[in-house]
Parts: sequence; C-alpha cells; structure tokens
Amino acid sequence: MSGRTRCRWADRDPLEAVYHDTEWGVPERDPRMLWETLMLEGFQAGLSWTIILRKREGFRAAFAGFDPEAVARFGEADVARLMADPGIVRARAKIEATIAGARLYLAMRDAGEDFAAYVWSFTGGKPLRGDGVHVPAKTELSERISKDLKKRGFKFVGPTIVYAWMQAIGMVNDHADTCFRRDAV
Repeated sequence: MSGRTRCRWADRDPLEAVYHDTEWGVPERDPRMLWETLMLEGFQAGLSWTIILRKREGFRAAFAGFDPEAVARFGEADVARLMADPGIVRARAKIEATIAGARLYLAMRDAGEDFAAYVWSFTGGKPLRGDGVHVPAKTELSERISKDLKKRGFKFVGPTIVYAWMQAIGMVNDHADTCFRRDAV
C-alpha cells in the first residue's frame, strides 16, 4: 500500500487502508456524524467492517445522507424500499433500529441534549489512549455506554459494537504502538 506501518487490520484491503489513514481513530465531534457512525456500526453486527465500508455510500443514499430529521419520518414504505436496496445490508431489524435511532437522536436534541456532548461526557471530552498492544473487544466503559444507550432505546448497541464505535470516532486511540497514525490522532 503506502509502505507505512499501519495497524495490522488495515493492510488487508486498500479501502480499509484509506479508512484507517484518514478516519479511524480521529476524534469526531459532529453530533450527526457520531450518530451516523453508530448506526453503521450497528449494521456491521455479524459482518465485517469492510462490507459496511464498501456499502457506505449506498447507506448514505438510502438513508437520506443520515439526516436524522429525514430518517425519523421514514415509514413502512421506506422500510420496504430499503429491504429491496442491494446497496445496503438488508436486515429489517437493523433498518428499523436506524429509523428508531433517528427519532431517539431528535428526542435528545429536542430535550436540549447534544449528542456529541452526551457521547464525549463519558470520557470528560478527551480521547482515551489504548496501550498500543492489546486491543480488547469491549471494556467496562463500552459496557456502561451500551447500557445507557439501550436504556434510551437504541438497538444494536451492545458493548462490542460500542467499543468498535468508540475506536472509530476517536473516543479511544487503539492504533498499534508501531502504527504511523498512533501519535497523529
């Protein structure tokens, strides 16, 4: 790929390498983007992240650019449309969870709770740093966040999915100690 030392998982596929080099682990503060990433992580459950990356633009087109206002208005006809869309993962429960997630996101916003402030409150607004060697599948913090998201009504937010999301949004820096991105993010 580029000759740089990356996290081992990012050298399997050119798309993963680009994602790793430009997005993964970079602290995200935009509330809408945080929600989009959480929804995509939910779609990834039981699949590989590469599948989601390959279909990400299809997801964005199918879900109105992940505009929560638009997605919250989706009804049964939209679910049927999405179930027929080969550009996304066609799993009814995940589609319905995304629509419900948009409504929950808006309910939080309408109650005066910014999604980004909520997300980052779990770490005091600062990214955590993994040890660069051992990468857990879940942590006590991902279990706590998962429990809170579930209490709010979000679906497909188990502790393993939440931990992968935390890595993706830069809440935790789990780049390998030999990775050129570790200190950059």
